[in-house]
Amino acid sequence: MAVRVVRLICPAAVCTMLFALYCGLDPFHHSTIHGFPHYKSYYIPVPDPSEVDTLEDPQNLLQKSEIRWLNQVLGPESVTFDPQGRGPYAGVADGRIVFWTGRVWTTFAYTSPNRSEVCTPKPTVREHIKYEHICGRPLGLRFHKKTGYMYIADAYYGLLKVGPKGGLATQLATEAEGIPINFANDLDIDAEGNVYFSDTSRTYRRRDFMQCVFAAEPTGRLLKFDPVTNKTTVLVRGLQFVNGVSLSKNDTFFVFVEGSIGRLRRYWLKGDKTGTVELFAYPPGHPDNVRTNARGEFLAAVHCRRNRYFNLLAKYPKLRDFVLGLPIPALYQYKAFIGGRFHAMVAKYSPEGKLLQVWEDREGKVVRAVSEVDEHDGKLWMGSVLMPFIGVYDLNSN
Repeated sequence: MAVRVVRLICPAAVCTMLFALYCGLDPFHHSTIHGFPHYKSYYIPVPDPSEVDTLEDPQNLLQKSEIRWLNQVLGPESVTFDPQGRGPYAGVADGRIVFWTGRVWTTFAYTSPNRSEVCTPKPTVREHIKYEHICGRPLGLRFHKKTGYMYIADAYYGLLKVGPKGGLATQLATEAEGIPINFANDLDIDAEGNVYFSDTSRTYRRRDFMQCVFAAEPTGRLLKFDPVTNKTTVLVRGLQFVNGVSLSKNDTFFVFVEGSIGRLRRYWLKGDKTGTVELFAYPPGHPDNVRTNARGEFLAAVHCRRNRYFNLLAKYPKLRDFVLGLPIPALYQYKAFIGGRFHAMVAKYSPEGKLLQVWEDREGKVVRAVSEVDEHDGKLWMGSVLMPFIGVYDLNSN
């Protein structure tokens, strides 16, 4: 009997040892943090459940959306329209900003002066990532209503602008207070031409955005570009994956996204609170970008609902380091972080920070993910840095 037990235990012990050895050595370099020897996870403050907005969309209204231009626009992070209402315009994975003429997509502008044959459009978003530093990666797009100029936050080339005729964009800012802009992400422009924009990380580039999400290192900055002095100053430091930026209708404040924590914050530009930051809202999930509609409401693109697994790893960065060190590819780790599957959500807030409505595709069947949403002509126009299409939801179909 004892011999039989030993025979059963020994193979199990050997298998356990081999599995532990495999996880420790990661011989096939599957680990999410392989190639990042200095990777470090940081503590993420998790809000109390009582602080989090909980409104749901039981009808999954975003599943009624229309998927447009499938495989014609790859990774359209930002979708916008010019002051005349023409468009949409979108920044895509090959580094171009493209424009829908009403019949075809055409190149409107580009951010990199170093474009070459490696920037030729490819079949998938992923194939472009390793060339982003050459081709550029336009993320946030905005038009200045008075001048008609488009302003661009490019992850590698900083803050730029281009005239109404398009072409090669002109760089406006590549550093702030002596520190390079490492990951320009989103922006907005006030009536006087001041540009408020985000620099997501001092450590990670856009091509390593998953590691940046996982690490949640507090090096993000909110910046202001002054068109009179041509100087860029830092408004807020120490942010964890700062992303979307959107001004209020009357330019008295702007709302910005701190993605790792999953919150919207307000920065006051006028009044007694000028220069101060306060909580705006904790959406039901983790927001990416935010946009203001014509009524002054804020539309937050939310890429997943909150979940216990994320909250656990947020509180314990050493545990997160261990989990990310396992031989599991980044995409699978990312899906675990967002709850196991793609989940698209748009959350609408009042100027006071009250959640008014959410639209969801909880199963990721139609609109699988949303990076940004723009309300135009009675529709929600949804882009995603991960997807090869633009989703369009008709608000009249509610």
